[in-house]
Amino acid sequence: MPNSQHETVLADSATPEQEITVLLEAAKLIGKSRDPDAAIYRILGLLSQLLGLNRGRVLLPDPEFGQVRIRHAYGLTEAERARGAYSLGEGVTGRVLKTGQIALIQDIDNEPEYLARAVDRATLPQETVAYIAVPILQDEAAIGVLAVHRLRRRSRQFKDDLNVLRVIAAMIGQILHIHRLIAESTAELVSENRYLKRALDTQGAKYGLLGDSSALQHVLKQVHRIADTQATVLITGDSGTGKEKVARMIHQISQRNDRPFISINCAAIPPDLLESELFGHEKGSFTGASAAKAGKILMADHGTLFLDEIGDMPQALQSKILRVLQERVVQPVGGTREIPVDLRVIAATHKNLQLAVSHGQFRLDLFYRLNVIPLYMPSLRDRAGDVRLLTRHFLDQFNHRHGWNVVLQEGVLERLEAFDWPGNIRQLENVLERSVLLCTTGQIDIELIDGILHDESRVSAPVKQPREFRPHAGGSAPIWNGHDSSIRPYQRVASSESESLLEAVRRCGGNKTRAALSLGLTPRQLRYRLQKLGLDTEA
Repeated sequence: MPNSQHETVLADSATPEQEITVLLEAAKLIGKSRDPDAAIYRILGLLSQLLGLNRGRVLLPDPEFGQVRIRHAYGLTEAERARGAYSLGEGVTGRVLKTGQIALIQDIDNEPEYLARAVDRATLPQETVAYIAVPILQDEAAIGVLAVHRLRRRSRQFKDDLNVLRVIAAMIGQILHIHRLIAESTAELVSENRYLKRALDTQGAKYGLLGDSSALQHVLKQVHRIADTQATVLITGDSGTGKEKVARMIHQISQRNDRPFISINCAAIPPDLLESELFGHEKGSFTGASAAKAGKILMADHGTLFLDEIGDMPQALQSKILRVLQERVVQPVGGTREIPVDLRVIAATHKNLQLAVSHGQFRLDLFYRLNVIPLYMPSLRDRAGDVRLLTRHFLDQFNHRHGWNVVLQEGVLERLEAFDWPGNIRQLENVLERSVLLCTTGQIDIELIDGILHDESRVSAPVKQPREFRPHAGGSAPIWNGHDSSIRPYQRVASSESESLLEAVRRCGGNKTRAALSLGLTPRQLRYRLQKLGLDTEA
């Protein structure tokens, strides 16, 4: 700690150049707000070494004890720092924090409010000592106090010291503000990482099935129960819900996981080629068959065969697949011998096979062979809370992929949760990647996401699909699983909508689902608008 003689020399020799040096160095230190302890210590040191403003300290509120305490200091011992604690309004320091007014004590020995609590009077020079305390302000409110000692007899004017200290207090306030923003941002990232980690620790996450909604967890529990059986599985659900991921999960946790998982999309291959792809062919069996080829079924021997979009399989092939399921044999195109196969079949479709059966488009006996264990993949709109989790996951994934650090503006998650997602997880993933790539400010804002969602909602939805028979959480009543192409495109919430929304709810006797349809909205869109506008429709 500098002695009093050294302090006096510095005080009398302080020049405008030294004052400017202190301010310039302090300004540079604002950029080092990641380490506020070091930055503030250096600033307080400059005040002492160049301007004779000694034993500088920064006091900040301690909410736990309801006091203001010394958090940063230069020239004080640990014991002195520990003693520097004051109640709001107590002593000179407590009064400055309470009132936000500067305190200039020209002689601490003649000021009753000066408590000499932190620094014992005997430690100070045996001459007249002054004490200056200025508030650290943010938004015109005092958030802390900057205080120093100085010798009264120095030639430098008090007003010069006050001017410097006010500027330094503002700089320290910026350092503290920036550090708090960084800490809050870091805490939010840590929280989100923990949130994602918990999600990734769930039973389906490592297979690409993210979500902690009860609807998804119900499916995953079923998967674990049936994975080690040999029963055929039929997975239904809208496009983009993750049916193939479920099929792969079943295979990977089954006893067949060290054998092939062979996937074929029945809707993606022309009907005249699909038979050869599935069953294989012998050399010369048709034009261009210059060599024998094993089909997907034989390639899946001892493993799992996944028949995606089986609802689009031509009827001529349905009977042949039925024979594979019944007899466990395969006969290549153009061949005469039957080859035994040991495989598990998992099929998937977004179509209503029951209605296809009634229309003569799908074989009833094949449907029953496939539907031994039915699994229904819930739509994203039915997975409460999962949009938020999946958004964070995809945002993190695309930031890593493109080497960026894009974040979401407040309110964007709510916009995404309000959207109906007819394309489900695949659509959400595409929207997030597009948002990251189109973002020019490092922050995906509401204007950008509104524009993208509006464009997405203009894509024509298919005409109402037939009823998809799937169980309620507590029963087996059939419920609608189609989309209504009359739903209007995504639009921003406007206060002018309030009256029309309330009138629609009243007109429908409080039935929000019916009210939503009358307005060309989904029930989710209506609930979101009522919530954003603060409308109490229960009153």
